[in-house]
Amino acid sequence: MKKYDTIFLDRDGTLNPDPGYINDLSQFEFYDFTIDGLKRLKEYGNRFCIITNQSGIGRGIIEMDKLSEIHDYILNSFYKNDLELLGIYYCPDHPDKATKFRKPGSGMFLEAAKDHNIEITKCLMMGDALSDIQAGVNLRMDTMLLLTGRGKETADHLGKLRPNFIAENILDGANLLLEHSSS
Repeated sequence: MKKYDTIFLDRDGTLNPDPGYINDLSQFEFYDFTIDGLKRLKEYGNRFCIITNQSGIGRGIIEMDKLSEIHDYILNSFYKNDLELLGIYYCPDHPDKATKFRKPGSGMFLEAAKDHNIEITKCLMMGDALSDIQAGVNLRMDTMLLLTGRGKETADHLGKLRPNFIAENILDGANLLLEHSSS
């Protein structure tokens, strides 16, 4: 069975529904299958790291203290479920003023790799957006497109980009890895 050093996760559309800019904890909820999927994914890499573009900060829609509340809730949820979350890395850049930290840029990934001694090419990136898959491919990671959030739309616009795996959601993705490793 293939083991990943770390499993990188997008946030909105991957772990939780994405109604637009989530600017309050009351608007955040995990998908019903998220925690079960993460528990199953532990078999393939027991460390997780969330990498998320949060342009709502750059747009003035999300306040930093509200984002911190949401991220504290996520960290506590991982902890309560015995899931090792190394950190939540977010990029506040407005897309028109993007730095190397905004996905598909590699800045957040490289920062996490430095902070936690991650061997980046031995990782998996899971997400619902083209920028998630592009970032993973650029860094020579395995990639998994999830069809939650914007995933179905993304699947129609991949062009030459080919994720290693495509799954309905994070739980199906964990099951797909199990099938793949046993074949």
